[in-house]
Amino acid sequence: MAMFLTEEWIQSFQDKLNTDSQYAEIAKNWEGDVFLTVNPGGTLKEPVAVYFDLWHGKCRQAFYVEDGFNKEAAFMLEGDYDVFLRILKGELHPMQAMLTRKLNVQGNMGLLMRNVPTVLDFLRCAQEVTDIPD
Repeated sequence: MAMFLTEEWIQSFQDKLNTDSQYAEIAKNWEGDVFLTVNPGGTLKEPVAVYFDLWHGKCRQAFYVEDGFNKEAAFMLEGDYDVFLRILKGELHPMQAMLTRKLNVQGNMGLLMRNVPTVLDFLRCAQEVTDIPD
């Protein structure tokens, strides 16, 4: 387990996505990269952005996004640190967070809604590698 948003967490999450047979099966048709932007809150003092290159049940790349990185992603998810923690703890359903705009989404919502199982299994993988602070 790794603390959320650390380098260790990014690597552990990528490794989990690439070795988890359930995720590989559920996400086998997924084609789309994701920018995850986490706004400050709690112990997080500055915004953090992470890029995931997701392709057919694998994560080809995962890394911190530095200023000046100009690649567009299929999906951009943005929310406050405490919202992401509530989602990771299972206290807030990710689809509810999106629909109530606690989690802002840019991208093809129709595609996202047709792939809810992929979204939920992506979250399951994140939960299994994340040590959440109290």
